[in-house]
Amino acid sequence: MEEHALASSAFALKICSSSSNKLRLMLLLVLLLFSFLTRSSLSEIIFEDRFEDGWQSRWVKSDWKKSEGKAGSFKHAAGKWPGDPDDKGIQTTGDAKHYAISAKLPEFSNKNRTLVLQYSIRFEQEIECGGGYIKLLSGFVNQKKFGGDTPYSLMFGPDICGTQTKKLHVILSYQGQNYPLKKDLECETDKLTHFYTFILRPDATYSVLIDNRERDSGSMYTDWDILPPRKIKDVKAKKPADWDDREYIEDPNEVKPEGYDSIPKEIPDTKAKEPDNWDDEEDGVWKPPKVPNPAYKGPWKRKKIKNPNYKGKWKIPWIDNPEFEDDPDLYVLKPIKYVGIEVWQVKAGSVYDNVLICDDPDYAKQVVEEVFANREIEKEAFEEAEKVRKAREEEEAQRAREEGERRRKERGYDRRYRDRYKDRYRRDRRDYMDDYHDEL
Repeated sequence: MEEHALASSAFALKICSSSSNKLRLMLLLVLLLFSFLTRSSLSEIIFEDRFEDGWQSRWVKSDWKKSEGKAGSFKHAAGKWPGDPDDKGIQTTGDAKHYAISAKLPEFSNKNRTLVLQYSIRFEQEIECGGGYIKLLSGFVNQKKFGGDTPYSLMFGPDICGTQTKKLHVILSYQGQNYPLKKDLECETDKLTHFYTFILRPDATYSVLIDNRERDSGSMYTDWDILPPRKIKDVKAKKPADWDDREYIEDPNEVKPEGYDSIPKEIPDTKAKEPDNWDDEEDGVWKPPKVPNPAYKGPWKRKKIKNPNYKGKWKIPWIDNPEFEDDPDLYVLKPIKYVGIEVWQVKAGSVYDNVLICDDPDYAKQVVEEVFANREIEKEAFEEAEKVRKAREEEEAQRAREEGERRRKERGYDRRYRDRYKDRYRRDRRDYMDDYHDEL
């Protein structure tokens, strides 16, 4: 759509060069309006929330885990180092809790249309272990009871635990069963804002983007174990008896040179001389030592040449899978009615924002570009916050070192005092014992 708009604008400007200012302006406006209307008629924003004022009227906080004292909450906040202080999201609060919140949508189906799910998240905290994903829900959902056991149609986003797990989930529901993406995708783990985008198309192909850069793509037919594979290897197949898989063969036309086998492996060293003190009677007849024969080439072998009958390495052939039954609606999710966040985190502090569900990848791309216009400001704010944090930690460490040194000195003083007391006790005890022995 953007390319169409740019082409239209370029065409209008070309006309402008040879027309009056008024005509130029009119043509430009008409073409831009046409481009906008064309795009508007072909794309739809199903749900978009940047968590401005009034967000609580659209989102319902769940009471899941509340009775157990394990329910966390969300607060409206921009975070510690936002690119724009006025751009707020919802931030998890309360460590080691479950967080669940959802918003109802106008019910929609992705049949015959592209589905785009996108949102941003910033892990400001040392999360240690926890999720940062989002879910699309179908059917009726009691939003006050929405939780980890609520069925979903799509789950997408990061899941972090320690330094080893940095997983990016893409889980699709098909006929009541959840299927995770077979590929191992990694999420971002720094403390800056990142956009996660999932695109699912009517041809069952998909793309996963992070910050507008494609991280992965493929097909539902191959990257999820939803349907049996279209093709399987024919386990009954055997390599034909006449299959020649020798890439090189000996040259049958090559003949061994005459006298080749009579070439000795070693020959006398012609440079050697009989020692002056050699005595034939005592030492025997002197013979020069043997040295390797440069003419000796080892056992004769024919040279290798390309095999004219080479057919390549034999591979087990693929055949149609008799168990495969195509589903042309494989990509179609159950009609979507809710979008929800349901995660557990050891350390709270993640900021969700810019939730978008639409059918236009270009619009999703524009949203990322718009928010990332303040990307450098966010980085600078983060770096400044890191400097303050490190300075504070160093100050605390210095105080701890000084306190430790003070305590060590106090313990040393006490030890010297105790040592002096022990010496005096020993002297007093010796004097007492001497008096005792004198009396005896």
